[in-house]
Order: sequence, then C-alpha cells, then structure tokens
Amino acid sequence: MPELPEVESVRRSLLPHLIGRQVARVIIGRTDIVTPPLAEADLAAHMLQGQILQRVDRIGKQLLLHAASGQAIGIHLGMTGQCTVLRPGEQPERSDHIHMRWQLVDPARPTATAAELFFRDPRRFGELRWFDDPAAVAAFATRLGPDALAITGEDLFERAHTSRRAIKAVLLDQAVLAGVGNIYADEALHASHIRPRRAATRVTRAEYESLAAAIRAVLASAVTAGGSTLRDYLDADGNRGSFAAAHRVYGRGGQPCLTCSATLKQCQAAQRTTVFCTNCQR
Repeated sequence: MPELPEVESVRRSLLPHLIGRQVARVIIGRTDIVTPPLAEADLAAHMLQGQILQRVDRIGKQLLLHAASGQAIGIHLGMTGQCTVLRPGEQPERSDHIHMRWQLVDPARPTATAAELFFRDPRRFGELRWFDDPAAVAAFATRLGPDALAITGEDLFERAHTSRRAIKAVLLDQAVLAGVGNIYADEALHASHIRPRRAATRVTRAEYESLAAAIRAVLASAVTAGGSTLRDYLDADGNRGSFAAAHRVYGRGGQPCLTCSATLKQCQAAQRTTVFCTNCQR
C-alpha cells in the first residue's frame, strides 16, 4: 500500500536517526527478500555492515540508504512493509515478520548502540535491493519515470498521451510516473475531473496540465499529513498518517460525492478497485 507520500514520510522520519550513524551489525531474518540474491555469508556486507550512513533518499516508492562508501540499499515497502527505528531499551510492538535489523552506533562511541532499524513485512511483497556504487543506483533510476511530486503537464502529456490504456493504468505505471499508486491516482483523477477508465489518448493537453497539477497538490497535501494509514502503515517513529480523513473518493464507493453529492461509483480499472464520480468526472 505505501505510495509516494507514505515513503516520503518514512524517509523524513528516518533522517534524525540514521544520518552519521554507523551500521555496527546486521541481523538477518530472511535472505529471500534481497535482490539480487546473495549467499548469507555475503549478505551483511552488502547490507552496509560497518558503513556510515550518509543520506536517505527516495526514488518514487523506493527508499535509498546511502553509505559514505558509495554503497546503498534500496527498500521497497510493498504492501505491508515497515521501517521502524527503536532507541536503546525499546522493543518492537510486533516481533514477528522482522526480516532485517540494523544495529546503529555513533562512530565516536562504537560500543554503545544508538538505535536499531527494523524492516518488518508480514506479506513479504517488499524487498531489499543492494547497490555497489552510485552508477548502479543511477542505472536503476533510469527504469522509472519522473518523480510525481514534480511532474509537469507537458512531461505527463509526452509520456502518456499515445497510450491506448486507461488513464489510471498509465498513472500506475512506474516507468511513466514514479510514486503514484491506487489511492492517489483516484484522488488526482477526481480533482482533475477525469474518469479513470478514459483512454489516455482521449485526455487533452489541457487536461494533462490539470491532472499534473492535481497529482502534485494531492501528493504534497498527503506528505504534509504524514501519508494515509488504512491498516498497518506507520512512519519510522511509529506514527500513523492522517490523510485518509481527507480522501474524497478512494475507499468511498457507494457514498455521496463530497463535491456534488452524487453516489460514487466503484469499478475495476487497471485491475484495481477504483472509485469515481459520474457527475464530476467526464
């Protein structure tokens, strides 16, 4: 479930805990969540054991932990993945399905644990991806479209308007636009008055401008609210996101449209449950 706003909220909440910390020890729960696959004997080194963390970035829905050496780890949360940081003496609320743990120290005090980062994922749709150098990160990034927080109408038009797919399917394609998932596609399409199953070829240039503006606005508002917690999403400090209270269509099939009071319709689009207003969206 985590989309761009949730991943960005996790990134921001990780910063004060990780930057400048050294990974003293990696505790491995599962090896089959790591891409490309590695033997367990090689895994800790590729999970940055001994490295000092320098940056935490985000590419679309992917977190990136960068070490000073140039190595990096990508963390994809999948549907139920969580990255939680605990301070010394604290215990995780749930100890099941913890697949990787990083014990962090202050390099000036290497014998005292400063924090511990947990990756927990009950359904195991998430993954950890290792990168040996910045060139490998850059090559991975080229597989994704532009970041949805900065998408322009012109760029979205150029990338989408020749596709015969439904416009919602195009928005969910991470090679076209990085970061948008089911929640925010529904919300942005409603805000820009476009039906989700309309073919991308039938969306006008002016509508692409409106859609891009709606995507940026919806995502920015969701980031400010810490994302949308529907079930188990939490940021690194264990905080829930509050943007679900602002959803105007997502998850509200059969309820009144908050704009015109018409009953919201629910259908399948891009193999996802989709909600829209037949009156507001043309």
